[in-house]
Amino acid sequence: MSRYTALLRRLGSQRWFAALGRHLAGVDRRLYRLTDGRWSVIGRHQLPTLLITTTGRRSGLPRTQPLLYAVDGDGYVVVGSNWGQAHHPAWSANLLARPAARITLGGRELDVHAALAEGDERDRLWGMVQRIWPGYASYAKRAGTREIRIFRLTPV
Repeated sequence: MSRYTALLRRLGSQRWFAALGRHLAGVDRRLYRLTDGRWSVIGRHQLPTLLITTTGRRSGLPRTQPLLYAVDGDGYVVVGSNWGQAHHPAWSANLLARPAARITLGGRELDVHAALAEGDERDRLWGMVQRIWPGYASYAKRAGTREIRIFRLTPV
């Protein structure tokens, strides 16, 4: 792991870093697309990042969000931490309403089916994603009584 990645992971649990991250998501989305996934705001290949495109549950329009991910077998795992805010991120509600989505990894696009992880599977995946981004533990504390959603994305 590079020093830059180690620094990001250390700073990730700080409130100010989460606030900054929320504001940089739009920039990250554009940068990721422009460079076919080679670059993001957090750097080049520093942390595993994908773009997820869901269908808006109210609007029916495509909504794209950059997310950290983990690989689990033939699927991918994403976390609806919303940087520790008290409410769930909109993309996670979109997935609950319409589990068909598309992810972009590098320049490659894949159609996926999302399933909300629960019980023992959620516990296992939670441990996995915290190894990638330790800040998730702080986000869970700040989220209060809201249980952070974890989704398994299976290619279709």
